[in-house]
Amino acid sequence: MLRLLALAAILVTSALPAHAQQNPNLRKAIFASGCFWCTEAVYENVEGVTAVESGYSNGHVMNPSYEQVCGGDTGHNEVVKVSFDADRISLSDVLEIFFHIHDPTTLNRQGNDVGTQYRSGIYFETPEQERVAREVWATANAAHKGKVVTEIKPLANYSKAEAYHQHYFARNPGAGYCAFVVAPKVEKFKKTFAARLKKG
Repeated sequence: MLRLLALAAILVTSALPAHAQQNPNLRKAIFASGCFWCTEAVYENVEGVTAVESGYSNGHVMNPSYEQVCGGDTGHNEVVKVSFDADRISLSDVLEIFFHIHDPTTLNRQGNDVGTQYRSGIYFETPEQERVAREVWATANAAHKGKVVTEIKPLANYSKAEAYHQHYFARNPGAGYCAFVVAPKVEKFKKTFAARLKKG
């Protein structure tokens, strides 16, 4: 409810910044760990990450709206697409952060955000992405004593979320949900992964 109130109060649109010049080492990963505002905010601080985009995937509705996804009937998940320079950070490192910034043992829930749209998931596009995802999943599952429920599936029906969701925390740090939910998650990441923080 707090998140919906924050969204109702602040519907600000902004254009995405221009992408850096393409390089042959650019890779991407798409995954879900609850509210995409939280996940996006963390990865925008990760060294080697060149862009983060919030979106929806792995549901049966083409190009759903936020309201449709929130209804819980589309099968879609709130996801982030993380673009990164493989010379500066590996996919396994990207996914290690993923498993530390949310609870991968809770089914269809992260904190007070409840529903299938908040499920933990990794969505691959290549066999190599799947291989790495399953390796990192196995390590996380062992650390959580076999309780990890994160799904690993081929990416399906991805679409970019509405403009007002992009860079949400960076633009609205004082909004209620951002201050009480997103900010603590970002601070936890900064303390746990200090060596992975962007410089400057």
